[in-house]
Amino acid sequence: MERPAISALFFLLALAALGRAQELINEDVKRTVDLSSHLAKVTAEVKLSNPGPGAAQSFVVVLEAELAPYLAFLGVKGEEEEDGYLEVQELKGKKGKQFSVTLPSSLSPGAKTKVIIETVYTHVLQPYPTQITQAEKQFVTFEGNHYFYSPYATTSQTTRVKLASRNVESYTKLGNPSRSDDTIEYGPFKDIPAWSHDPLKIHYENNSPFLTIAHMTRVIEVSHWGNIAVEETIDLKHTGASLKGPFSRYDYQRQPDSGISSVKSFKTILPAAAQDVYYRDEIGNISTSHLLILEDSVEMEIRPRFPLFGGWKTHYIIGYNLPSYEYLYNLGDQYALKMRFIDHVFDEQVVDSLAVKIILPEGAKNIHVDYPFDVNRAPNELHYTYLDTFGRPVVVAYKNNLVEQHIQDVVVHYTFNKILMLQEPLLVVGAFYILFFTVILYVRLDFSITKDPAAEAKMKVACITEQILTLVNKRLGLYRHFDEAVNKYKQFRDISNLNSSKKTLEMDHKNLTNEIASLQAKLKAEGSDLCDKVAEIQKLDSQVKEIVLKSSSEAERLVAGKLKKDSYIESEKQHANKRQELVNKIDNILDAL
Repeated sequence: MERPAISALFFLLALAALGRAQELINEDVKRTVDLSSHLAKVTAEVKLSNPGPGAAQSFVVVLEAELAPYLAFLGVKGEEEEDGYLEVQELKGKKGKQFSVTLPSSLSPGAKTKVIIETVYTHVLQPYPTQITQAEKQFVTFEGNHYFYSPYATTSQTTRVKLASRNVESYTKLGNPSRSDDTIEYGPFKDIPAWSHDPLKIHYENNSPFLTIAHMTRVIEVSHWGNIAVEETIDLKHTGASLKGPFSRYDYQRQPDSGISSVKSFKTILPAAAQDVYYRDEIGNISTSHLLILEDSVEMEIRPRFPLFGGWKTHYIIGYNLPSYEYLYNLGDQYALKMRFIDHVFDEQVVDSLAVKIILPEGAKNIHVDYPFDVNRAPNELHYTYLDTFGRPVVVAYKNNLVEQHIQDVVVHYTFNKILMLQEPLLVVGAFYILFFTVILYVRLDFSITKDPAAEAKMKVACITEQILTLVNKRLGLYRHFDEAVNKYKQFRDISNLNSSKKTLEMDHKNLTNEIASLQAKLKAEGSDLCDKVAEIQKLDSQVKEIVLKSSSEAERLVAGKLKKDSYIESEKQHANKRQELVNKIDNILDAL
């Protein structure tokens, strides 16, 4: 019964705040309307005063009817709340959208305080005209209010509108506004009554990327073995003026202002610990993307297969892995996962619809989630993957109309018995144990009536041949390691390191050659004609070794200044060709074994 009582108390306080609505006064309002992107960001610095007679615990924020349906974010900061926002509660059942904001401390009669009201609106900038050709620029219209819409009277107010360009077709001229480049300033307006509204309309050029994520699914899979896998499936759309007429790739690449409102690429910011990043669509991996690793983040340039014009869409998937120790905390069997509900996809991002799925380890129980804002929580699901028996719990949440301000952390609390981490290893061990036991029984059992000496000899020769193949490949690998040492010598001129590598090569080569010769003798004892081919391999390998050592010697002469660089390059080219020819012959003989 505590929660209904608290809700009733809050409702009574909200009613009391509304009852004192006319008691507060907006002494000074400095409003900034930022229309430089495809979002409308309205910031109002309000100096509130309380003429009395009672103290005010909260105040009311009201949105215009034409903008309220497009509200994506509302945040209010107090005079001393630089990093955090004040508590905001929507008042239901009121005309339009009204919110009650709790002040950090009560405002006594005669006192004043300053608050900053931040609002972000999506899809309020309407392309006009709605269709443009590839060569045309994009113009949009914005409709709002000249005045700061409030249930309180306003003593003085100014409004500054920041546009995306200085090219303005038309704008309303209430109070003889001043214009400078890409800025229009209205006011100051004096003694404005409460609930004042006067239509503001601006028609201007805006070629900003009108990118909108129509739908996004973010899947976070948690593993207690040290990894968190993140995958985002994104449906992206250009919501600006639709492209009219055909698209010319030739004009697009030749003329810098062709398709000026289109989107070629954008930058996605990943966590600093992101690794194994991939970016693909239905066709496959998109190789035109670029990854830049910074100190505090990983910056990825997303470049779709084609530029996005108005009305065009694309679909892609981006994924990466994160170390779990940076995001997963535990105390005994109590675990807490702290990750972002949504991450940075592109600057000034708009997400119409988001689905977040957090896949917890199998056996997680007592799941509780702390969301940074209101979401639509769906019933938990089950996810099955390799070696799962009863499924992994999946936390599912949905939210619409998100912007960059929604990049906040969500915390998932759950309990997990650590003994369950042995479940999958034991399943693997048990499966291999059964497999090996079956193979052992099958090999040990002899189903033949009599023994076949020829078959046994053939199996023995096959076993010896397999060992020779391994040793020959290992010996060829010695040359590649020595090549690296020679390259380092040419770069750093460390003769001691080169001599050490040469000594290692000689010793390891001798051991491997002796082992191969021993196996060659066994083949000869078995009467196999493969021993001649092994002898040919030994002969060819000695020639390869001779070329490798000769190349090393010439590198020493080059570094010592006894051999010209041009002569060295020509000689090295001949050595490489001869060496490759010999290695190919060895590979052909190995294939025939």
